[in-house]
Amino acid sequence: MTGRVDELPEPTGRSLPLPERWAPEQQETIPGVSWAWQAITGVLLLVLLTLHMIANHFVVQGGLRDYQQVIDYITNPVILPLETLFLVVVSWHGLLGLRAVIFDFGLSARAERIVTRVFVAIWVVTVIYGVTLLAILVTHR
Repeated sequence: MTGRVDELPEPTGRSLPLPERWAPEQQETIPGVSWAWQAITGVLLLVLLTLHMIANHFVVQGGLRDYQQVIDYITNPVILPLETLFLVVVSWHGLLGLRAVIFDFGLSARAERIVTRVFVAIWVVTVIYGVTLLAILVTHR
């Protein structure tokens, strides 16, 4: 090879492999899914929070319920599922937001999986604890 252009090899269409430290990490999850759940829970949260605020603060004499009024309110067959859904949605939305903030620090894929698993565990424990408290309130009139 003398360096002339007509002596260069034909391009193969393949690029040279990047060094491993420069190669983009493979994502195991689709980033848009987390964003979509954040948006869905945000909309649900607006609806449920509005209902919760109206029912607990705006239609109650004095703006707050006493203990017996809370028990009577929570034992309503329509209210109990709504308050339970509110607990589930607010916990999920909050933990997804915190997870997104932590992911902005640029964690490795392994660290992101660990954070996700820890947050799912926190969410499960939170929901179980909250549902247990609701069940205690409903059964101990």
